[in-house]
Amino acid sequence: MSAEVVHVGRRIRVEVDTLHTPDGKTIRRDAIRHPGAVVVLPVLDADHVVLLRNFRFVVGDTLWEVPAGTVEPNEGLEACARRELLEETGYTAAKWRGMGFMYASPGVMDEKLHLFIAEELTPGTARPEPDEQLEPVTVRLDDAVRMCLDGTIRDAKTITLLLLWERMRR
Repeated sequence: MSAEVVHVGRRIRVEVDTLHTPDGKTIRRDAIRHPGAVVVLPVLDADHVVLLRNFRFVVGDTLWEVPAGTVEPNEGLEACARRELLEETGYTAAKWRGMGFMYASPGVMDEKLHLFIAEELTPGTARPEPDEQLEPVTVRLDDAVRMCLDGTIRDAKTITLLLLWERMRR
């Protein structure tokens, strides 16, 4: 396999990969290389979680999401999760639980989304990045699950983490 870098952005690199199939054919594929991200479900108590109303300019819509963000160079995963939780919600958490990882869209990108549950929260002041339009909202867990099932929540990482958490609590 060979890779031609066609774009380097702030957080991603886009490549055109040339691959050889077992039957000898040559194919070209676009690939987005990403450093990885964390995804955090802030659990306030047995019945409530914190979600974000987050304007996403790429889709031109405000989505319901859990806090998430890109891992910085030489940053540990839990350190990144702690940073993102504080920046986006103002909360800090005394208890952290790793839930593994998932691929965002493995047909075109290698981004790993590392999943975390944050519990025993202490409120504070959010510190969103200048380009973020975020509104933290406390939501009943039952309502958040319903929002996943009825299409109100359309963000895959949020749906995945909420349904995993709801299932684990049973």
